[in-house]
Amino acid sequence: MQILSIQSSVAYGHVGNSAAVFPLQRLGHEVWPVNTVHFSNHTGYGAWRGPLLDPVDVREVIAGIGDRGALAGIDAVLSGYQGDPAVGAVILDAVARVKELNPDAVYCCDPVMGDVGRGMFVRPGIPEYLRDTVVPRADILTPNHFELDFLTGRATSRLAEIVDAVDELRERGPRDVLVTSVVHGEVPEGRIDVVAVSDAGAWAVETPLLPITPNGCGDVTAALYLAHLRGTGSAETALARTTSSVFAILEETLAAGTREIQLVAAQEAIAHPPARFEVRRLR
Repeated sequence: MQILSIQSSVAYGHVGNSAAVFPLQRLGHEVWPVNTVHFSNHTGYGAWRGPLLDPVDVREVIAGIGDRGALAGIDAVLSGYQGDPAVGAVILDAVARVKELNPDAVYCCDPVMGDVGRGMFVRPGIPEYLRDTVVPRADILTPNHFELDFLTGRATSRLAEIVDAVDELRERGPRDVLVTSVVHGEVPEGRIDVVAVSDAGAWAVETPLLPITPNGCGDVTAALYLAHLRGTGSAETALARTTSSVFAILEETLAAGTREIQLVAAQEAIAHPPARFEVRRLR
């Protein structure tokens, strides 16, 4: 599979393209990374250096890839954090062009905007732009529980409510939805669910909730789910493989005591996801 990944990039650590590209390559896929920023490190440190790229420059890079005739071979477009509607417009234009050249191509969007305990951490207007403009154009969507509630205008606290909210979201465009960091009334304390819904059904995987919240895990999750979903055609299998690999990355990170996720140390679990967690069919 050939993937056009339009995201942020950091020199130190793993977020955005710096988190998504290596796992995809480790799975054997070609990735054409287009960076929207190039920072020294992720902004969670409170200080960073490097440029926020002008949307015109991002568009030019994509146009240059098109000049090589490569856009026609793209099977999927992947996007994450969109810090400016102008960047979002560039991404959607790229999606339209890729799909014009390859109608079988898909767009996987990680609608990064906020999280439980932090609230919204993007610029005002971005959540509404994602909800109203970007989400309807996506084929695959990977929100966390907080983002799902915003996108649907609901406050979900039970698993059935979460699946109903996903169904509402799917009616707007994306047929495949993966919801991460799901906490609800039926999940035991110290555990967390990940939920996948497609035309074929709905599934959940429950994992231990580890005492770390490093940056970049959402970026890895979206990339892996896209790869496994397109590679197998099964949301159930993609859910199982993605959760196993991401949990292994978190375990390596916790053991290392580092702030940055341990992608390289966990690469075998990325390439060969262990069958660690039961997949529960919800319907």
